[in-house]
Amino acid sequence: MGVAITGALPAADRRAGRFLSVRATARKASCVAVIGGGPAGAMLAYELARAGITVGLFAPANRPPLLVGESLVPAVVPFLQRLGIEEEVASFSVFKPGATFTLRGQDPLVFQFKEFKRIQSPYAYNCPRDKLDASILRAAERAGARVFPFMAKVERCGDDRVRLSAATLRETDGFFGDGPDWIIDATGRRRLLSNLLELPARAGPRRDAALFAHLEGMPVLSPGHTHSDLLTHGWCWRIPLPGRTSLGFVAPEAALARHGSTPEEQYDRCLREDPHVRAFGGEPRRLTPVMRYTNYQMLTLRGVGEGWALVGDAFGFVDPVFSSGLMISLDGAVALAKALREGTPRALAAYEQRVLRHVDAWHRAIERFYDGRLLTLFQVGIEARKRVIGRLLNMHFSRHLPQLFTGDATLRRYSSWLLQFMCKHGLGGKDPDVLRVR
Repeated sequence: MGVAITGALPAADRRAGRFLSVRATARKASCVAVIGGGPAGAMLAYELARAGITVGLFAPANRPPLLVGESLVPAVVPFLQRLGIEEEVASFSVFKPGATFTLRGQDPLVFQFKEFKRIQSPYAYNCPRDKLDASILRAAERAGARVFPFMAKVERCGDDRVRLSAATLRETDGFFGDGPDWIIDATGRRRLLSNLLELPARAGPRRDAALFAHLEGMPVLSPGHTHSDLLTHGWCWRIPLPGRTSLGFVAPEAALARHGSTPEEQYDRCLREDPHVRAFGGEPRRLTPVMRYTNYQMLTLRGVGEGWALVGDAFGFVDPVFSSGLMISLDGAVALAKALREGTPRALAAYEQRVLRHVDAWHRAIERFYDGRLLTLFQVGIEARKRVIGRLLNMHFSRHLPQLFTGDATLRRYSSWLLQFMCKHGLGGKDPDVLRVR
C-alpha cells in the first residue's frame, strides 16, 4: 500500500508528480469518459460539457445509503453557485453558520463563519449526501453530459495506458466511437485506475475506523453547527440534518473492537457507554444501519498518465474531521477540466500539483488536530483576545488562520506556514497532550 504519511509529503514525492505528468501525452480533450457519478465526476462532466466537449458519465445507481461528507465548508458554496444549484441544495439542507468543538468537559470552542475575514461565503450547509449528489449529477446532465447508469469496464493496455472494454463501447451505442481521448477515474475509494495500473500511493499514519449512522433525539450545542467532540477514545462528529442528526465515531480499531464484533454493536455501545457522549443529553435513537469506513487517509502519488487522470477521492482523500473532502473534490474537478481543455503537459502537471498541495495542506492541519496542538492554539487565541497585544496580533492571525478551515486559504503558502509556526511556538506554555485525540 505504500509508506505511511507522517504529515506533509516529502519534497521528492511532490516533485515526482510533476515529472510524471510532464511525460503524459499532450492532447486537448474532445471526447471524455468519466467513471463515477459522485460530486467530483459530475462536477468535471459539467465543466467539460459546458465547454462543448463530448463527455459520457458512468453513474451506477448502487451508491451506499449513507456517505461521509454531509457537512460542507463555506468554500463549497461558490461551487454550488457555479452549478446553479445553491437554492435547490438549501431547500433540503440545514443552514450551517459555524463550527463547534467540545473538549472533554472544558469550555467549548464556538466559531461563527461571519466573524472570519476574507472568506468567499460566511455560511455553508449540512446536507443529505444522496440529495446533494443527485443535484450535481442533474446539473451535469443539463449541461449536456450523457449519463450512463452502469459501471464502465476498463482494461489495461500497456504499462501506463487504459481503455474502455469492447463490451462497454457496445453498451454505450457508439457514443465514444472507437474510444474516448481521456478516461477519468472518479470512482472514489474504489480507486479503479490506481489499482488497475498499480500506482504508487501513501496511506495515512493512523489506523482508525469511522462508524456512523443517523439518529433522532441527539441534541447539539450550537444550532446548525457541525460539532467535533473529543471522547475517551477518539472523537465524534454531530451534524444536524433535517429531522435527524448524523453522528460518527472515529477511533482506533482496537478501541472499537472492545465494544463488540459488528459495527452495530460497536456503535451502539459507544453511544450508550462513553461518558462524553452521555453528557450530550437527549434520548438518541438510531434510525439507519451503521456504516463503517477504514483507511480514509490515502493519497495516490500520480494523478495523470497516458490518456487517463484521477479526480476526487480516487486521487486522494483525507480524514473527515474538517469536512474538507468535498471541497477538495470539487476544486480538483474544475482544475482538471481546465487542464484537459488546454491539453498540455504543463497544464496537466499544474493540476496534479494543485491536488497534491491541497491534500498535503489538509494532512498537516489534521495532524495538528490529532496531537492536540490545534485545539490548544484555538484556546490560546480566544484567551489572547482579552489583552491589548493579543487583539493586535489577532488582527493578523484572523486574516490567515480561519480561512484554512473554511477552505479559502488552503493553498496559500504563508497561511499554511503560519499555522505550523503557531502550533509549534504559539501555545503559551500550555500542554497540547491534554487535548490530544487518544
